Amino acid sequence: MAAKKVTPSAPKRASHDAGLPQPFVDFMLQKWRPQGGKTVAQLRGVKRFAARRAALAKAFPGETLVIPSGPEKVRANDTHYRFRPGTDFYYLTGHMEPDGVLLLSPQTKGRSRSELFVHANPGRGDASFFADRNGELWVGPKLGVAQTARRFGVDAAYCLSQLQTRLRSLTGPFRLLEDLDDRLPPALPKAPRKAQKARNDDLAATLSELRLRKDPLEVAALQRACDATVRGFEDVIATLRDRRLGPPQSERQVEGVFNLRARVEGNDVGYNSIAASGAHACILHWTDNDGRLKEGELLLLDAGVEGHELYTADITRTLPISGRFSPPPKEVYDLVWASQQAAFAALRPGADFLDPHRAAMRVLAQGLIDLKILRVDLATALDPQNMFYRRYTLHGVSHMLGLDVHDCAAARAQTYRYGMLEPGMVLTVEPGLYFQRDDRTVPARFRGIGVRIEDDVCITARGYRLLSQLPSRSDEVEAWMAKVWKRRPDCTSRPRPR
Repeated sequence: MAAKKVTPSAPKRASHDAGLPQPFVDFMLQKWRPQGGKTVAQLRGVKRFAARRAALAKAFPGETLVIPSGPEKVRANDTHYRFRPGTDFYYLTGHMEPDGVLLLSPQTKGRSRSELFVHANPGRGDASFFADRNGELWVGPKLGVAQTARRFGVDAAYCLSQLQTRLRSLTGPFRLLEDLDDRLPPALPKAPRKAQKARNDDLAATLSELRLRKDPLEVAALQRACDATVRGFEDVIATLRDRRLGPPQSERQVEGVFNLRARVEGNDVGYNSIAASGAHACILHWTDNDGRLKEGELLLLDAGVEGHELYTADITRTLPISGRFSPPPKEVYDLVWASQQAAFAALRPGADFLDPHRAAMRVLAQGLIDLKILRVDLATALDPQNMFYRRYTLHGVSHMLGLDVHDCAAARAQTYRYGMLEPGMVLTVEPGLYFQRDDRTVPARFRGIGVRIEDDVCITARGYRLLSQLPSRSDEVEAWMAKVWKRRPDCTSRPRPR
């Protein structure tokens, strides 16, 4: 039977595309091998995703929940950034394609119905596969409607073209995960904006709070991301003594070396890598990465591999480019290291989330007094009405970690920032000191030095488990660098493919 020809009415095209003559369209639609009827396998962990959907629906009985993945984002004109699905959408489905929308609808007996709206895959019988810039020959095949329902274990899947009609037909209360797809609000039933915004915010907060505690498979995914990140750090260390190419000349080269590891062993970097040498390390989120590397200075590398399951590591080491800390940077480094050890000691279930921060700040403040940088007593420095120590360390010591580098950000303050640590929570421990070059409160020998040490931990029933297994004490860092240079004299090891 001949394939049905359906020419798209408004194919997505670029400004420089030429029109397609009908004979060419006819020719392109002919003589393609029939697609096999192979059934796609169910997604690994499909029951976990279903359980998450059920837990979310249980929190909002009798309501329809709308969770989008989000569209591709334009980088320049008609080119896009590499797509990464919305975190909550992925958490509930495991689906990775752009534009997807999950609907959780109330059903009888307290059960919810899960529906996924996705791109169709019309195959070679529809000219869109080559004529549309979103077609298969341009961006690769989509899974399609029928296969999506089986792979992701949802009750039903539909084509995206049916979504607006479905949304307009909603009756009863609904909640939308906002700010991911601006095409959705106009299609939803009208509701008083202030009340609807509160409902939507409550949905976002509940999703973040569901994600605060990681299950064992999530922790395992984070461990893999941390392990790959450690190998990325060793790649960077190796390039500092590359016998073939010479040492790296710029921060950007450091960034590129680490990002190679992230793309080969994972999905990507979990955030823009910070490769800050010299005084750039005093800029907390330095991502221009266009400075020069110089012997005798420090390199602050804050980077994380995002694994194939989209869980990301977040690790920082401040490395002596020469392989040895000179005395002033070592003084600063050892103070930051001591503050991190104090923060670790405060990690346990039942502790306040802020306890590690408080412990680290106490050590840093006393150290600043000992260095004659702060000229007040410890109580005065730590007084919440003063917080003089914050001039030299602006950020908190911890944040949650998971599918987002700053995970669960929409959770309520009483549950997250002012909540208690519980087994399964994964967070960073990252104290730092930053002495700006123009800061006259700082002795000249310390100006331009920035140090941060960051590790990833999982709270356990008895305390915590360190996920980021790499040296941190100054003498251990020096020995580690020497060991990498001895073991890998010819730059980066071969990255491990997926």
